[in-house]
Amino acid sequence: MAAVMALCRKAMETVKTKEFRDYLTSTHFWGPVANWGLPLAAFRDMRASPDIISGRMTTALIFYSMAFMRFAYRVQPRNLLLMACHGTNMVAQSIQAVRYLNYHYGGGTPATTTAAVSATSTGSVDSPATSTGSVDSSATSTGSVDSTAATTPVAEDPMADSNCPEITCCYLVTWDRD
Repeated sequence: MAAVMALCRKAMETVKTKEFRDYLTSTHFWGPVANWGLPLAAFRDMRASPDIISGRMTTALIFYSMAFMRFAYRVQPRNLLLMACHGTNMVAQSIQAVRYLNYHYGGGTPATTTAAVSATSTGSVDSPATSTGSVDSSATSTGSVDSTAATTPVAEDPMADSNCPEITCCYLVTWDRD
């Protein structure tokens, strides 16, 4: 208990110093704080459908974060907060890139992607017939996922599945891939 009190006392003394106040009012602190919006947005977008991911932008953000991680380490004084921010962003964007590649080039569809995400996030496979959260009783011994979610047809009306019911006019833009 004495060690915790000593640590708290040392932290309070550090916070009261002029150097710490100068750090809090500098761009070495507020720049990285503002930059944390990039990885936080990427982590938030991981719950969204992978069809919204831009492959070019994700690639650009990966290289941007790698370059600025090096910059944050090489600049004097070293900006470790900025380096941690860009390291986190590089990981988040790399995960988004894998989702993009799986969706566009791995044969993923929104229904199968959603089924796979829900199965992995809950730690179980879709199994309405059993209450144990194990593999569906009709599945083989390899543990395949219930195929009803993967073969569900996509709605004919693109507006029927939109997330903006309160908006009277919602535009859905799609591009054909060659």
